[in-house]
Amino acid sequence: MSPAPGLSGPVVHDEVVPARAPWTHALARGETLRIVDLEGNQAVDFLMYAAHDDAERYSAQDTVAAQGNLFLRTGAVLLSNEGRPMMTVTDTNVAYHDTIGGACSCESNTLRYGHHTKSQHACVENFLQGNARYLRNKRDMVSNINWFMNVPVEADGALGIVDGISAPGLYVDLRAEMDLVVVVSNCPQVNNPCNGFNPTPVRMIITAPGVG
Repeated sequence: MSPAPGLSGPVVHDEVVPARAPWTHALARGETLRIVDLEGNQAVDFLMYAAHDDAERYSAQDTVAAQGNLFLRTGAVLLSNEGRPMMTVTDTNVAYHDTIGGACSCESNTLRYGHHTKSQHACVENFLQGNARYLRNKRDMVSNINWFMNVPVEADGALGIVDGISAPGLYVDLRAEMDLVVVVSNCPQVNNPCNGFNPTPVRMIITAPGVG
């Protein structure tokens, strides 16, 4: 594939994650992960854990409280449950990203969309598959980030999952502020507009720190 514009430093990993699939990868402090929405409006559910002690992991509560905003934009710092920076959003050409929409599961699909959806693959299953490599289980799952997902909050507090605001080729860049492991679900949801009712691949590019 063509080089990623705007990224400095050598590319150390470049992979296309198929639609509906999980993905896990370790990042060293200073490396940058670019997530590219290849075909547009594809939600990417995202967790992260400190590499040396996975009891330290992403905290939606700490992140939202520290920045005073539910939405993630360029400059947002993603904090752990120890209050330490895990990653920084160094660049994105999407207006904002979601912190509160959660991860779909077989159970939530059944509740929201009917019993006929019970057998559909969901983000929770992807997270469990990715975490199993590190001997983690459902107890180790926390509230996740949803890159590219549009979950507006109305004045009365109501929220909903609506048509996305991403487009083909848009991206988010995340710099690791500690050694960590990211666990991703390339969301398989087909019952609401978060993936345009058509899950598609995404591209994961990891670069080492630039020189100079």
